[in-house]
Amino acid sequence: MKKSLWITLGVVLLLLGVFVWYKYFFVFGEGVKSGYLNYAMKKGYVFKTYEGKLIQEGFGRGKTGTITSYEFEFSVDDPEIFKQLETNSGKTFDLHYKEYNGALPWRGNTKFVVDKVVNMK
Repeated sequence: MKKSLWITLGVVLLLLGVFVWYKYFFVFGEGVKSGYLNYAMKKGYVFKTYEGKLIQEGFGRGKTGTITSYEFEFSVDDPEIFKQLETNSGKTFDLHYKEYNGALPWRGNTKFVVDKVVNMK
């Protein structure tokens, strides 16, 4: 009886660990987004995180023949990357990002974390 309780507890802890890893640390996808940097800021109550928004232009489902903008909100882990974004607001960026299944408070407010500036114009 006591042995089966420990085995059950071990399996539950293992499954919980796998869930936390999959939800918060597994990189679901990664890619590059391009657009104009709308803002880059540091914010938060307890954990001060770096956040930003990229405006992507293109033809969308708006009125026929009009240009629709798409917004890409992201978090930044590295203070050096944030400093580069902050000092060049309004310029065109190609940003490499990683997409996670969930956001952690100390990593940022979004599931998308920018880890590299590919290009800046």
